Amino acid sequence: MIVDDNSEMRTLIRSLLKDVAQEFIECAGGEEAVAQFATERPDWTLIDIVMPGVDGFSATKQIKALFPTARILIMTQHDNRMLRNLASEAGATGFLGKAELTRLESIIASGGTDGGTPG
Repeated sequence: MIVDDNSEMRTLIRSLLKDVAQEFIECAGGEEAVAQFATERPDWTLIDIVMPGVDGFSATKQIKALFPTARILIMTQHDNRMLRNLASEAGATGFLGKAELTRLESIIASGGTDGGTPG
């Protein structure tokens, strides 16, 4: 599942992951992501932080509270230690700066063991 309020970013991420994923669920915000996760149960959720309404941290917390094994990768263009710590506290499986999106395929293919960690 790709959660980003920017449709062009969702398209870019789909193209980067076309070799490791057959289906994509797209959401433009955190509230929609929580609802979609509950019905679709995606293998991975890639979620932006800054979105109108429910932000990525809040959506991650809500999803993880309901589905503790959910694999959620928070991605943002604002990469710093504080945001990485907040991602970890929210329960994210990993954190990735949007400048590093080319690593997405290897992170997803490895099950999250190829970097992208919050700390």
